[in-house]
Order: sequence, then structure tokens, then C-alpha cells
Amino acid sequence: MDLLAWLQPWEFSPTLVLAFLASAWLFLRGLHVHRVGRARQTLFWIGWALLYLSLHTRVDYYAERMFFIHRVQHLVLHHLGPLLIMGAYPGQVMRAGLPLRWRVWLAAARRHGPVRRLEALATHRFLIPFLFVLLVLIWLEPTVQFYSMLDWRIYRFMNWSVVISGLLYWNLILDRRPHPPASLSAGGRIFSPVFTMAPQMLAGAIIAFTGHDLYPVFDLCGRALPGFSALDDQVIGGLIMWVPAGLIETFGLLYALGTLMRLSSRGRLPQPKRRAPQPSTRAAS
Repeated sequence: MDLLAWLQPWEFSPTLVLAFLASAWLFLRGLHVHRVGRARQTLFWIGWALLYLSLHTRVDYYAERMFFIHRVQHLVLHHLGPLLIMGAYPGQVMRAGLPLRWRVWLAAARRHGPVRRLEALATHRFLIPFLFVLLVLIWLEPTVQFYSMLDWRIYRFMNWSVVISGLLYWNLILDRRPHPPASLSAGGRIFSPVFTMAPQMLAGAIIAFTGHDLYPVFDLCGRALPGFSALDDQVIGGLIMWVPAGLIETFGLLYALGTLMRLSSRGRLPQPKRRAPQPSTRAAS
């Protein structure tokens, strides 16, 4: 199969194409306003390309017919792609790429009303890490997995949900600012990957060591690669969740640790409040 055939979408989605074109257009326009280093631009475009290739090419065909390729796809959609994109800190750049009238409206809307509440929800320090884990585990439940692979509407919702939760989560963890204005404290950004990593690694281990087929839907759809038994496919998929996903979250932890050390060296961490000395009193003699 030639490269052009690989790049053709298995199931064409105009919404997805518009979303990717709009994000690229905003980022390119924003580059004319903000100076963005080559490293940040590279991170953004690699992450952008990985998400597109995982969602809208022939890869999607194999992800529907091999469990371990499906796990590689979600590793990119949930972990690697969003990590690279948010590591480029594209928010300010893409806002600058908006037309002036839209920027004025957005600035006013962020000060009050539904947009402000939505932004607070999208940066909630407890909700976003919880959703980050939940939207991995819930789609792995065998019954949910069965129906999500057979219904294209649920399948697309599944993929979009892990992408959005990944972007929101890594936006919190990779934030380089002190708290506040960052939603998570510098220490919270270190501990959060520990709590989100453990359930995913445990689920990967359970899948890898289970001795029967948890996901017969891939046999029902017809496995795309010959020579892989259901258990072989399942073991490799579990290991992908267990090891590479854990390594990516470990990188996030180490990055957050570096942020803590940098903020501490610059004296930008919140200082504990000192109690005012109490005046000493003596009993009257």
C-alpha cells in the first residue's frame, strides 16, 4: 500500500478536518503576533500531525480491528499528542490568531458569564485529572468497548473525549506559572501524575495477565493482522498501557518537578504565612 492510500481517511469526517484546519490557521496567524521559538513550533506541529494521523487516516482502520493498535492510537490521542501540543503553550498564540473582533469579544466574555464558568471548569484542579483517568478506564470496560467499536457515533465520541481530556490535563501539568494564577500548585503538578498513572498501569497489568479474551469485538470485526491470537493482541495492548503510558506520565512528573525547582530558585513559590509575635504579659505582682 502506497503512502497516499495510507493517508486517505478510513471514515471521512468534515468536522474533524475543519477543526484541524482551524487550529493550524489560528496558530500560523498567531506566529505573526508572538515570537515563538523553533522548538515550540516543532512540538506543536508534531503533536498536531500525530493527532491527525491517528484520527483520520488508514491507522483508524487497523485500530478498529486490532486491540494493541487501538491502544497505540489512544496512547497518542490521550498522552503523547496532547503532551506535545500543550508543551508548545499554544493558547496565547492561537488567541492572537483570532480576528480582532473575536479577540475583543473573547476578552470580555472571559471576565464574566458562561465563558468564565466554562474556563473555570476546564481548569478545575480535581475534575480534570479525574476525567483524564476516567476516560481511559471507562472505554476499556469490555461491554462499553464492544458497543463503542460497533457504533461509529460512540466511536468518534470516544476518540474526541480522550483527546480533549488529554489537552485539558496536560495544560494543567505543564503550566510553568506559580499558583495562583495556575490552577494547580507546583507540588500538585508533581503528585497529580502519580495518582493518574497508577490506575492506568494497574488496568494495563490486569489486561496483560488476564488469561481469556476480554474483547471479542476485535474477532467479530475481523483482526487486520494475521498471526496474532486474541490473547497475544490483548497482552501487547495491556503492556502498551502499562509501560509507554507510564513513561509519558513520568516525564510529566519530572517536568513538573523542574518547574517547582525553577520557581523555588526564583522565589516565586507562595511563602507560608508567619504568625505575628504575641506580646508577652506578666501577671501583676
